[in-house]
Amino acid sequence: MKKIRVLVADDHAIVRMGLVSLLGTSSQFDVVGEAFDGQDAVQKALALRPDVVVMDIAMPRKDGIEATAELHEKAPDIKVLLLTTFTSSESIAQGLRAGAVGATLKNTDNDKLLQTVRAVAMGQNAVTPEIERMLSENTPNPVLSPRQLEIIGCIAQGLTNREIAAKLSISLESVKSHIKILLEKLGATSRTEATSIAMKKHLLRT
Repeated sequence: MKKIRVLVADDHAIVRMGLVSLLGTSSQFDVVGEAFDGQDAVQKALALRPDVVVMDIAMPRKDGIEATAELHEKAPDIKVLLLTTFTSSESIAQGLRAGAVGATLKNTDNDKLLQTVRAVAMGQNAVTPEIERMLSENTPNPVLSPRQLEIIGCIAQGLTNREIAAKLSISLESVKSHIKILLEKLGATSRTEATSIAMKKHLLRT
């Protein structure tokens, strides 16, 4: 079985040492390098081409968010897992928007951390429950117009754009325009994701 190649990026040597040691306990991982800040992480990731970069958010010169965005642009095949002590949901949300595939807290237990790295390597969304809860609790609900609330409700019912247009007696172009704005407001990239976010934020009318 091919090993998962990992680059560890953190500005604290003791944290890097701990992560390298932990990853070394499993035969599934091969730590190909360490980086001491975001700029170093980008340079080494582009040179070493790991499968996963375990990326701290708060680092000097270039933070983990900037480094993630640059990697996502230059080498989208390299997956990024954000590792942080932050309790700021906005910083984590920015990192995910920048292209990170997953996020976890540094105090996550060892087995769960290894499981999360494996999930990220497979391209799965690997935001741990603690982070999901933090994002859900601390992110304010977007303000949707009555029409947008109607449309997200229709999407949740599985209606197509044409069916929504017929039900609400509006044009197909109007439906498409509303959905585009809805996705932007909800921070979603698909109808399915928009529905999931709307459900979590209790935006769907019953």
